[in-house]
Amino acid sequence: METQPAVKRFFDRLLPAAWRSNAVTIPVIRLHGAILAGGNQFRPSLSLASAAGAIEKAFAIKGAPAVAISVNSPGGSPVQARLIYKRIRDLAAEKNKRVIVFVEDAAASGGYMIALAGDEIVADPSSIVGSIGVVSAGFGFQELIRKIGVERRVHTAGRNKSILDPFQPEKKEDVERLKTLQLEIHDTFIDMVRERRGAKLAEEPDLFTGLFWTGGKALELGLVDALGDMRSFLKERYGDKTRLQLVSAPRGFLGRRLGLSRIGNGAEIAALAADGLAEAAQERALWARLGL
Repeated sequence: METQPAVKRFFDRLLPAAWRSNAVTIPVIRLHGAILAGGNQFRPSLSLASAAGAIEKAFAIKGAPAVAISVNSPGGSPVQARLIYKRIRDLAAEKNKRVIVFVEDAAASGGYMIALAGDEIVADPSSIVGSIGVVSAGFGFQELIRKIGVERRVHTAGRNKSILDPFQPEKKEDVERLKTLQLEIHDTFIDMVRERRGAKLAEEPDLFTGLFWTGGKALELGLVDALGDMRSFLKERYGDKTRLQLVSAPRGFLGRRLGLSRIGNGAEIAALAADGLAEAAQERALWARLGL
């Protein structure tokens, strides 16, 4: 009676771990960095365009009971964050897979918006979580151009086309318009948090003010479900033989050739590099808000 199980165990040992009947494979997606539309070969950014391939590939893995997502982001574009969130939730429903999000250094602002796609959110005790708010930042250069003798000339069709022009004095009505837009985006963010976290949320007056907390405090506030790390959590959940499979966006030989061909002459390379530096400064500012 023991012969068949013994033979099965023998052949199981010959198979790769992912093929063994008692081994669970969990696909892992890394969503790291500032959330910015665009990006280029010099500095790719986190957006739906850059993340969609890996997300689709991870959810297509048959037999996986869940998809694990590593989030490490200080925020950025609320539009791109919500698009990534929506793609994850759509595929989770379509493929009937559980989503477990693991927070590394930070899931703040748009980073936390993405984390809301998880059926469970697990954070490191020292990670930064929250910042449920909306911020806009810029500079005013009107005094600078006056001092260096530059005359600003702006011609518009439509009296609001030059709203918040950094080379003109700030107008009260422009700021009020911007704040109205921010409040609308903030309300959308709050609705997402309430929908996904529901009764788990603690009664905290500062919860939606843009403040952020450590992972330990976020657990008390109901912003996350547990503290821990991905490997330990998943092995405890699915067994010691659980295998983590990192999934990246598919990119074949043709895609690499096309990517290289898009970098043209010296002027184009310089422009792409300049864009990369600007995005690097923007990303650095986002991380600095969190003290990281």
